[in-house]
Amino acid sequence: MSVSLEKTEAAAPAPVVQAPYRAWRRFLMDNRAAAGTVVVFVAMMSVFMVASPDVFMSWDIYNSVLVTLPVALCLAVPLVFIVTVGEIDLSFPATMGFSAWIFALLIQAGVSPYLAIVAALGTGLLLGLGVGALVVYASLSSLIATLGMNYMLRGLILIVTQGKSIALLDLRDSDAARLFTGDVFGLPVQMLWAVGFVTLAWLLFNRHRFGARVHVVGDNPDSAAQMGIDTRRVRVGTFAFMGLGAGLAGVFTTLVNFTWWPTTGDGYLLPAIASVFVGGTPTWGGIGTIVGGAFGALTVAFIQTGIVAAGLSGFYVQFFNGLIIILALLGHRWNQKRYR
Repeated sequence: MSVSLEKTEAAAPAPVVQAPYRAWRRFLMDNRAAAGTVVVFVAMMSVFMVASPDVFMSWDIYNSVLVTLPVALCLAVPLVFIVTVGEIDLSFPATMGFSAWIFALLIQAGVSPYLAIVAALGTGLLLGLGVGALVVYASLSSLIATLGMNYMLRGLILIVTQGKSIALLDLRDSDAARLFTGDVFGLPVQMLWAVGFVTLAWLLFNRHRFGARVHVVGDNPDSAAQMGIDTRRVRVGTFAFMGLGAGLAGVFTTLVNFTWWPTTGDGYLLPAIASVFVGGTPTWGGIGTIVGGAFGALTVAFIQTGIVAAGLSGFYVQFFNGLIIILALLGHRWNQKRYR
């Protein structure tokens, strides 16, 4: 009896030692897509620091990226919902520009900036609902339908404005500008708003029934329908959330520059899509990662800055963007069985 007790006491501490390791290992396995993106980002920044230490050891380079990063986050994170549900949206650049246009017109007319922000967000939401309804209820290909909507909305903007911009210099000294795009201890305020938006998206994606339904519909829409889920409403909801994020992105970029351009949003199509795939969200639906999408946006945002700072020509930017997307897709394909 004494021998068995001694063996029991000697073996007891083993699970205590192994428990933290197993919990950490399980956490990494459950979040391996996002973890992989973090590793890629750290490796990329390490290379940039070695190539140009004077630039990347200074806060100025990071501050310049953080000023515009919230725009990319507001586009990439909702796009994770779209891809996870099994669709794609190419209309968000025009939605972003149209929402920012409404914001600029209201400010120009003397409306309160806060009401103008609400109107811009509402415009983005309504446009997202319209695009989603067109795709879902008309049974159109999301790739072609959203591409057509992007061209149509952008063309409408150009026709009405004749390609003229709107200067909003009165916003420079407004409380709204300080609240949404000011500085707090040297950090752009819009980054705090963007982090809040990403946190809200994460909770919606991982802790709310809407996010659970997005996963189920993206994985197997027929099974989701048999479970009593309104698959059409879920798919339209993802497009609506995309429109809301695009509207917020349009407000941020207009407040930062105090000017609205008819081409607002045009340059964010490929970077936002690249952020989603680099972040670890595969193309086949049912699986996505909000944290990975956020780090994907951070990675893509630093590519251009790092390439130029390293002394390379700006012509290399598109090459490295494409290279990262291809490598990310290959990584997803290699991990497909593990995901499933």
